[in-house]
Amino acid sequence: MAFLKIWIHAVWATKYREPFLQKDIRKILYDHIKENCRNKNIYLDSIGGYTDHVHCLISLKADQSIAQVMQLIKGESAYWINKTDLMTAKFAWQTEYYAISVSESQLKRVRKYINNQEAHHKEKSFQDEYKELLNTMAT
Repeated sequence: MAFLKIWIHAVWATKYREPFLQKDIRKILYDHIKENCRNKNIYLDSIGGYTDHVHCLISLKADQSIAQVMQLIKGESAYWINKTDLMTAKFAWQTEYYAISVSESQLKRVRKYINNQEAHHKEKSFQDEYKELLNTMAT
């Protein structure tokens, strides 16, 4: 049996960055995503976000790819939102996502960052945050 420990910080946004994820909806959505991940054997360590995007810290298993896990989380959650009428408008995620590996030494910092998204976005827009994330990849 393979032993694998690959941590991924994934971020994705609502379609057109619509601010659909108000605080009460985020709580319900995050609880659903956590349950969905448990059911699909996806190790979801942390989840957070703001009105137009979600951050997750995930540990991949040997038989999982980033693309597969993102489809299982994003696709199922959009379907669930629309099926349950959680929102009055039709809901969709953007097709793109951001994913970067995280070293063991940075896990605590990334968890804190994910869990403090609401406070973080009182000072910084998603666009500015995304540019910073992309610059992190380039260095």
